[in-house]
Amino acid sequence: MTLNLIKLCVGPDTLPDLAAWQARRLAQRHHAGEKRELFHITRNTPRRAKEMIPGGSLYWVIRGLIVARQQLIELRRVDKDGVPHCALVLDEELVAVEPRAHRPFQGWRYLSDQDAPKDMIGSTDNSDLPLELRRELTSLGLI
Repeated sequence: MTLNLIKLCVGPDTLPDLAAWQARRLAQRHHAGEKRELFHITRNTPRRAKEMIPGGSLYWVIRGLIVARQQLIELRRVDKDGVPHCALVLDEELVAVEPRAHRPFQGWRYLSDQDAPKDMIGSTDNSDLPLELRRELTSLGLI
């Protein structure tokens, strides 16, 4: 069984905002002559890393809803100001998932495959709905 992570997305208010932020970050890295890769740095390294790579994903919670996931490529040790951290290296593709409400939490949490929302498929994915409307419809069990 593959293990995933779930994390609050701070800053972007929508999935397109997150995609745009990540595209800007990739462009900045390219302009600086750095390797083209996306990563998110966390203070703690997951102890269950062997259960996540390969096949695990990072699920993003935006404004109270799990809305997307990105494949985890690598968990890399990095130092910030001499303090060890973990870089969650992510695939560039953001995959929309069936929105699911999730309350706030700090840091990241493990998420099993059984508890993870399914990927959205086809044109009935409701991705064009405003986030507030999607949240309300989800809370009512309509999507």
